[in-house]
Amino acid sequence: MFDIERWNEIWNALTKNKLRSFLTAFGVFWGIFMLIVMTGAGNGLKHGIYDGVSKFAVNSAFMWTQRTGEPYKGFKRGRFWNMNSTDITYIEDHVQGIKYLAPKLFGWRERSGDNTVRDNRTGAFSIVGDYPVYTKIDPVTMVKGRWINEIDILDKRKVCVIGEKVEESMFDKNENPIGKYLKVSGVYFQVIGVLKPETRVNFNGRKEETIFLPFTTMQQAYNYGNEVHLIAVTSKKGVSVSSLEDQITSIIKKRHYIAPNDDQALRSVNIEKQFKQMNGLFLGISILTWIVGIGTLMAGVIGVSNIMLVIVKERTREIGIQRALGATPKTIISQIVLESVVLTTLAGYVGLSLGVGLLELISNVLAKMNSSGDGMFYKDPTVDLPVALAALAVLILAGLFAGSIPAKRALQIKPIDALRDE
Repeated sequence: MFDIERWNEIWNALTKNKLRSFLTAFGVFWGIFMLIVMTGAGNGLKHGIYDGVSKFAVNSAFMWTQRTGEPYKGFKRGRFWNMNSTDITYIEDHVQGIKYLAPKLFGWRERSGDNTVRDNRTGAFSIVGDYPVYTKIDPVTMVKGRWINEIDILDKRKVCVIGEKVEESMFDKNENPIGKYLKVSGVYFQVIGVLKPETRVNFNGRKEETIFLPFTTMQQAYNYGNEVHLIAVTSKKGVSVSSLEDQITSIIKKRHYIAPNDDQALRSVNIEKQFKQMNGLFLGISILTWIVGIGTLMAGVIGVSNIMLVIVKERTREIGIQRALGATPKTIISQIVLESVVLTTLAGYVGLSLGVGLLELISNVLAKMNSSGDGMFYKDPTVDLPVALAALAVLILAGLFAGSIPAKRALQIKPIDALRDE
């Protein structure tokens, strides 16, 4: 390993035909480069998506109504219907294992045109009615003021919490909106808080561009009666949210005369199932990445092996002389294998370094975009240390593989035949 003469021989062998060595090494370089870049790209997608939902309650499900898809008990197909507040009470009393249950109301009728006015400023924003417990499911950060509380619900207070974009549109830059009033679809509400979302999960518009009202206040102020447009539920520890989803769906359908097999009338999203599907998707992407990357790398390694066979053939006379002078099989094998390992390792290291460097450059650019609020579902496309070490191990093994066949070929050369070789 530390024999200077041997390293000189390796260097001379690899530089004797520079173009051939370069083209051979390029196959290994490209294979490891693509493996690192594709792995980093997959990680960037994974990090971006999980970052957008990491703080969201995984053990949650959401249910909302649509037109019926089946006629049932005298009701025709295609009728409009809504859940109501009594459903919430009934579910709380009859379904075990619920941790949080939060109804939600959407101001679809109030969304048309510029629905918000303050002095000479106007804006069009989403309007939502919420319960205090909803932020336990979909957390937010209160930039200013506070979130809706139980007293707001009980007293039906005319207060609101606004998103950051609403604040930017309706108030001056250095103006404190807390305590000020907004006229929302003809009704005045006092601003009690400004929020910033912690997840990218949105219903009926982005949270930054939404005005949040106490649920009961919105029901009364805009004449929604006891309507409920969406139900969010989370399960207690040890309870599957899928079982809660099935129980609640069955109860609601029964209470509102919906056919049991009518999946169109009551739609739902099970976040627990969605996360399992995402985990399976990213596992599949990771496996595919390694298959493609290693396949490309092996193509380069085979090229190295073929070139080493050519080199062995070119050095037949030299190897014969070495054998005649007493060189052991171990010496011949180690020389050929070491040349192969050096070639693949150097090419692979360059590919590894350039791949990591490219990912770091992209990561820095995305970090700046995310800090300015422009980043979306892609973040931190880097490669973990275990992956880099695994790639390095693959390189060494690839070099050993590429040199093993030529080494065996070299051992088959008889000294007497090699000395006669022209």
